[in-house]
Amino acid sequence: MAPKSLGELFDTFEREAFRLETLDDYSKSGNVDAYRAFLGGEPQPADYNDAWVSELCSHTSMGKRVYRVHILSRPLTPYLRFELGWGYRKNAIGGEEFFILDTTEQPNPLEGVPDFWLMDSSTPGVMNYAEDGSFLGAEILPDERAGEFTAYRDKALAHAVPFPEWWAKHGE
Repeated sequence: MAPKSLGELFDTFEREAFRLETLDDYSKSGNVDAYRAFLGGEPQPADYNDAWVSELCSHTSMGKRVYRVHILSRPLTPYLRFELGWGYRKNAIGGEEFFILDTTEQPNPLEGVPDFWLMDSSTPGVMNYAEDGSFLGAEILPDERAGEFTAYRDKALAHAVPFPEWWAKHGE
């Protein structure tokens, strides 16, 4: 039986979970208090994102890969400074890998492609957001669409650079 929710996909993937992020602001989709603290100049709490890091560790310790590409351009929005500076750097502790497809000086090769998760190169889940950036839910697509999303993933990775390399050059 095919998974019906994003949570089920995370519970059942066997090899890899890939995420494409395309938005400049996810501030209404989670971690709202942490984002406010960041904007207020507060230090990152030691326990920030611990639940996600724990979940990541449960997957990566079994040899599963969790990785993502974020399409963005500079200058970074305040939210992207938060997500990359606090989120990505913390989540890397759990083994998540990050790549940046920077469109500041090049066209976006994936213009119009939605945010999505792709599990085991076989099950895509499109992430839906409201105009204000609020998360509306994920639509799990039929496995027959996997080839389309695998091609998006491969194209994103072909144009992206590893986050540590990008952050060393452009981080704030």
